[in-house]
Amino acid sequence: MPKKKAAESSSDSDSGPDDRTPVKKAKKTDEGFSLEFGKNRRVTVSEFKGKVYVNIREYYNKDGAMVPGKKGISLTPEQWKTILERQTEINDAIKEL
Repeated sequence: MPKKKAAESSSDSDSGPDDRTPVKKAKKTDEGFSLEFGKNRRVTVSEFKGKVYVNIREYYNKDGAMVPGKKGISLTPEQWKTILERQTEINDAIKEL
């Protein structure tokens, strides 16, 4: 079965050009670190069951409060470190597309 190209993906989680909003400053909250980027998206650093996670997640408005949705990923600090260490490779791949 041939691979789908990124543009042919059926996922609706990427809103494309609508995501070009300015990045807001990161802030430290009672729950941990939080950085908003794009439309209703955040990177947070928090603790859950005694372990630290980097969460990249979409949020939605529920009764006037922004709450985390199902779309997202939780990374361990080791996984996050791997991404950061390989950012040059990732950026090069982006430039090639």
